[in-house]
Amino acid sequence: MEKWSRQSRGDPHDIGVIHGRFQVLHNDHLTYLLAGKAQCRHLVVGITNPDPQLTRDENLDRYRSAPSSNPLTYYERYRSVRAALIEAQVPEAAFSIVPFPINFPDLYRYYVPLDALFFLTIYDDWGRRKQRYFRSLGLKTHILRETTPEKKGISASDIRKSMADGAEWVHHVPASVAALLVEWDIPARIKGLGSGSSVSGVE
Repeated sequence: MEKWSRQSRGDPHDIGVIHGRFQVLHNDHLTYLLAGKAQCRHLVVGITNPDPQLTRDENLDRYRSAPSSNPLTYYERYRSVRAALIEAQVPEAAFSIVPFPINFPDLYRYYVPLDALFFLTIYDDWGRRKQRYFRSLGLKTHILRETTPEKKGISASDIRKSMADGAEWVHHVPASVAALLVEWDIPARIKGLGSGSSVSGVE
């Protein structure tokens, strides 16, 4: 399954839960968010790695918890997700944005409705582990896209590297997000941290 899955026949689900690290939010992230929104009336966007205490190292993706791979705060990612969805003309009443401690399945119930439909993409073993997390709780899941890392498209780590190297990056992110990243001087922050090298999933 290389393409983004389309809405199944029948009425959309009431609530869908989608997640990502969004470090930084790019155009493929937005495509992913909109693919989830197309299949539900209300989309809950869970921001993973919301803070260091709700981040756990994963042996399948050693870099995703590194400081250099997490330059933006939860608040900055919240603002980025909100701006991108509004720019894409998704009504504010049709989505919510919450922290989502992906590495701590026992905590999911405190942040998202467990009777929702949980969306995910699978590009590697980390994606498959997240799928197992969801299934271990008996959650309803829907894979929006499954492909290889080489075919997945834009990588946030590549954008962070471009920022660190002073290369072009603005065309890879929604205009509203680019404006925020410039306002916050995120390229300078990333240069100070190092570019990071997390390439898994959409996070």
